[in-house]
Amino acid sequence: MTDRTARTPRRRQAVAGRCREITEARWFAVLVFALILANAAVLGVETYSGLSDRWQQGLRTTEYAFLAAFTVEILLRAGAHADRPKDFFRDPWNLFDLVVVLSAFLPVIRENGTVLRLLRLARVLRAARFLPQLRIILVAVGRSLPGTASFLLVGGLLLYLYAMVGWICFSAEDPEHFGSLGRAVLTLFLLMTLDGLGDAVRAGLEISRWSILYYASYVLLASFVLVNVLIGVVITSLDEARSMEADEEAARPAEPPAAGAQPPYTGDPVLLRARVAAARRALDDLERALADTAPGTGPPDPLPGRPPGGSRTVASSGG
Repeated sequence: MTDRTARTPRRRQAVAGRCREITEARWFAVLVFALILANAAVLGVETYSGLSDRWQQGLRTTEYAFLAAFTVEILLRAGAHADRPKDFFRDPWNLFDLVVVLSAFLPVIRENGTVLRLLRLARVLRAARFLPQLRIILVAVGRSLPGTASFLLVGGLLLYLYAMVGWICFSAEDPEHFGSLGRAVLTLFLLMTLDGLGDAVRAGLEISRWSILYYASYVLLASFVLVNVLIGVVITSLDEARSMEADEEAARPAEPPAAGAQPPYTGDPVLLRARVAAARRALDDLERALADTAPGTGPPDPLPGRPPGGSRTVASSGG
């Protein structure tokens, strides 16, 4: 019973090691990325009714092949964490891949064509797993959502305030743009992009010269101040995402040194003396080996700067 219990972790480690060799290989990442692009191309072909009707059976078979390939991929990724299953669920990309792939097997989703197409479309987003820059951008977008929500709140208050002022001042003379609160909000939302600003200003000047203050203050606050604030929020989130990516790269364990390789020199004088002594012993062994291969010739001359009997010198120097 004890042997069987002790043998189970070793089997898990062996399975995890084999799966990790596959999932961390470059050809595996290239293959999965190519499958994702091919899946996106097939989704695009299905939008053409003539092609989808002509190749309906082939497209369905191709979809089953993609589903099988992605299922094998997620099983291999799960197998790579067989010795530490919790780490698999700590990675948000693994959870996203698992939900996208396994949802296609649920009966309710499988029978709903619209939801199934959306889930198949979500597979394209998995390309971000293999593109670090795209992954950073997606993480930055996610981290900018709280700041974007605050921006939308301030922008909504600004729109409401100026829409009410515009309705009060211009509803009678310009009912097409300010006849109601909804029309005023729509007009100001389009002006936020500076679309039709010249026409709006000219129409306002025909009503009152003071309208220039209304439009100028709104454009200044909405199109310049708020938009720049949003850009600042996104840039800050992008810097944070890059820092997180750098921290994850630094936290990854380094590859173990090859068998028999010496550890790197870290500036320790004790380690340096040990290496020098080992090198001298190796030279002494080489001298003795050369002397044994040529009997009668005597030991070779010592190296320049070294007295005969290098091993004794090493012993003395080691002290």
